[in-house]
Amino acid sequence: MNLADSRLKQLDDPTLTPEKRVLLRCRVASELIHTGKYEDAREALGDLWQGIGGRPNLKRLSASVAAEVLLQAGVLTGWLGSTQQLADAQEKAKDLLTEALRKFQSQGQHSKVCEAQYELGLCYFRLGAYDEARVILDEALYGLDEKNGELRAKISIRRASIEIWTGRYHDAWAVLKESEPLVDNSSDAIKGRLHGQKALVLRRLATAERRPDYADRAIIEFTAAIHHYEEARHERYCAVNLNNLAMLLYQLGRSGEAHEYLDRATRVLARLKDEGLLAQVQETRARVFVAERRYREASGIIAEAIRTLENGGETALLADALIIQGVVWARLRAYERSIHILRHAMNIAQDSGALSSAGLAALAIIEEHGQERLAESELYSVYLRADALLRDTQDAEEVARLRACAGIVVRRASISRAKPGDENFSLPEAVLAYEGELIEQALELAEGKLSQAAKRLGVTRQRLTHILKTRHRNLRHKRAPAGRRRSYTGAREPRNTE
Repeated sequence: MNLADSRLKQLDDPTLTPEKRVLLRCRVASELIHTGKYEDAREALGDLWQGIGGRPNLKRLSASVAAEVLLQAGVLTGWLGSTQQLADAQEKAKDLLTEALRKFQSQGQHSKVCEAQYELGLCYFRLGAYDEARVILDEALYGLDEKNGELRAKISIRRASIEIWTGRYHDAWAVLKESEPLVDNSSDAIKGRLHGQKALVLRRLATAERRPDYADRAIIEFTAAIHHYEEARHERYCAVNLNNLAMLLYQLGRSGEAHEYLDRATRVLARLKDEGLLAQVQETRARVFVAERRYREASGIIAEAIRTLENGGETALLADALIIQGVVWARLRAYERSIHILRHAMNIAQDSGALSSAGLAALAIIEEHGQERLAESELYSVYLRADALLRDTQDAEEVARLRACAGIVVRRASISRAKPGDENFSLPEAVLAYEGELIEQALELAEGKLSQAAKRLGVTRQRLTHILKTRHRNLRHKRAPAGRRRSYTGAREPRNTE
């Protein structure tokens, strides 16, 4: 019998008041959530649980007890929504947690206010709204005293996660180092979280700064995280760290080992029916396949991941998966589909506040298509967007990629503006670039209407269509649609790629 079972046995005690029974259920549910046993937590709540996003029946409960019920319902809604990738689950979780927060505030329960803020910040984090998450977590930390060491540790480590996802690795490392004293007397689950986040920072710095010693340290930290999660019986987070370790191994060129760890993670998550985390493992598998140039296999598995992530509202994860799909389609020569999906990834990431993901999508557009398939004006526009989106990154690799993309923009500009006698001048390339500029201007003035653009250019519609299909395929997206087209989901295998 585990601790949760023994606690629930106390419900048989006839001396318990109704409110004490409710609080007991909430405490047991909280313990189970903390170790990733979300389905068991749902059972522990009993009749208090009204389904994902459902508001519990709070009649005859005092304000403080009602707040606790709302808190656990909100936390569990967020986790189950993420696990099952359910649309609007995070918004529903936020509503429940906000109501709990207000009740705690009215009762003057400051530590519970901070706990509710932590859980709210986690919902914003899942949605990719990193700035909002950062603000809420900072407020939670500010309101906590030194007696709440474990909650301070949880908030600090989650705060570091935001810095990792936004490319501020040195800032993340500083936060994690400050958290170490708080973790010494914490549970294995918290210790596992600290080691896992330290490993992520070291992994990113190892590749970004070319520090093989960091990679070795990251492997040690991932191994420590897995050990602590095993001690805590937190199978989900064990699988997460197996996935993250696989990511590092493939980056080190050890793809065979990476597949082995991904197999282990997949078995655990499939048994737990955790669709959200399983989609992230599939995304990592696709990255390994890309590194191995197994593009068709990568295409199939990333499509599966995207189908799952499209339903869940966790935009940053979806955007990252779409970037991989866009790269895969480019390698399979499905160029127009690749450009479309990378633009889509960039837009949805930026709209949700996941600016670093949007910046990486912009870089991918330039890297895969900037040499010849983008119009010069669009190439320049995408580069400016990438530069703005990644302005705060501390990732040396991202900075290097941004500089390389700047080189692509400059080379394209030098070719189009070269003059006879210049070192880079080529008459065919200059004529082609000038023709493209004129066609682009005509299409924009004609609002994409092909017949009107052709008239402005002094050619037939058929002639302009042929030019767009052959010499200036990068401008075809500027055409207005001829009629109703089949909707595009971004989740299918590309056709006619050869």
